[in-house]
Amino acid sequence: MYDLILKNGEVLTPSGRMECDVAVRDGKIAALGQFQASDAAEMIDCRGLHVLPGVIDTQVHFREPGGEHKETLETGTKAAIAGGVTAIFEMPNTNPLTITPESLQWKLDKAAETAYCDYAFYLGGTADYADQLNEWENLPGVCGIKIFMGSSTGSLLTSEDDAIEAVLKNGRRIVAVHAEDEQIMAKNKAEMLDVLAPEDVTVALHPKWRSAESSANAVRRVVNLARKTGRRVHVLHITCAEEIEILRANKDLVTVEVLPNHLSLYAPDCYERLGSKAQQNPPIREQNHQQALWQAIADGTIDIIGSDHAPHTLDEKAQPYPKSPSGTPGVQTMLPVMLDHVNNGRLTLERLVDLLCHGPQRVHQIAGKGRIAAGYDADFTIVDLQKIREVTDKDQYSKAGWSPFAGQKLKGWPIYTIIRGKAVMAEDEIRIQPGYGQAVKFRETL
Repeated sequence: MYDLILKNGEVLTPSGRMECDVAVRDGKIAALGQFQASDAAEMIDCRGLHVLPGVIDTQVHFREPGGEHKETLETGTKAAIAGGVTAIFEMPNTNPLTITPESLQWKLDKAAETAYCDYAFYLGGTADYADQLNEWENLPGVCGIKIFMGSSTGSLLTSEDDAIEAVLKNGRRIVAVHAEDEQIMAKNKAEMLDVLAPEDVTVALHPKWRSAESSANAVRRVVNLARKTGRRVHVLHITCAEEIEILRANKDLVTVEVLPNHLSLYAPDCYERLGSKAQQNPPIREQNHQQALWQAIADGTIDIIGSDHAPHTLDEKAQPYPKSPSGTPGVQTMLPVMLDHVNNGRLTLERLVDLLCHGPQRVHQIAGKGRIAAGYDADFTIVDLQKIREVTDKDQYSKAGWSPFAGQKLKGWPIYTIIRGKAVMAEDEIRIQPGYGQAVKFRETL
């Protein structure tokens, strides 16, 4: 007897699409095949739907502690399951920073009380604590180490080569990198503010301040340091063609992430339509760079799509540029935006599953998640590729209460979010209370 059967769906397995049923027992995938509804205590009819592995969002900023007016672990993970996401990896640029075992434990304790989905946390990599990272990176609930080479939201910054090298020399887990060159950006900003009249300093200048040269130079530096130290690095939210050329030549040591925003929005259109709602770091760039990102998805250079969910309130975003903060909500809309691209022929559903499920599992060495296979956690994201729905601000569970995609009609939406065999979201209804989530486990720490 099984606990749950997913019946009549088209299932995305590691071997490809299969028209089969999936049986679940004790929170794990027990078998794939043909079953009767009477074989389980519960049955979900997936006729006309696609059963994906549970989507894993490997880059979110839930702002807790220190920015609870923007987001919390509770509201952020609720938005996640509403968007079909079964697990999240949260970033360390909170206040206080997540750079010690004590600050990590605070987040783990808070998540155990309030999270709707499964979770793990990055530790911030700093030169001050570099010697301890060998030990700390293996603490339960740690998904890797995060370096900010360029300043963004918060005060976590490791911009000099010797500090970056000190982090890379200590440990073996994946190091995720926000690659923008702080010195180049500071020079660009000073020149911009010196030359232009105040009324001419608008958010449309964001990709000039945080230039493609800045991103490419930071990627070149971190790749050289990774080569020197022999450490795996994962370059986050790439935005430009120049980065891709460097990364493509170093895939033996480097993995790569891209965001739905950079694949979907482009300059100058997004800044004219959305103003500072399109402002994020690294910035949304021109269409030629976007085309290079799509080519990198097509040729396999990209390993992961993450949302970089980084909410701010509308009042904060309304400040005059460059005082307006960078970052947009995205964990709830990541999957629908990308399913719309599938429907428009930009990538296959199989490739999307690789980027949202298999890629996170492979890059981060997640134990028991990221694929539909016997023995894995019974995490599923069940989608209707034909459903058309408009993104609205009022439907967002994020505390920020807005989306840069508001007003857009997207084709392809999550219908069920299932975590460890339990339907936590079904047809837009949240079916659990906060505290259901558990810490993700990793192969190195078992």
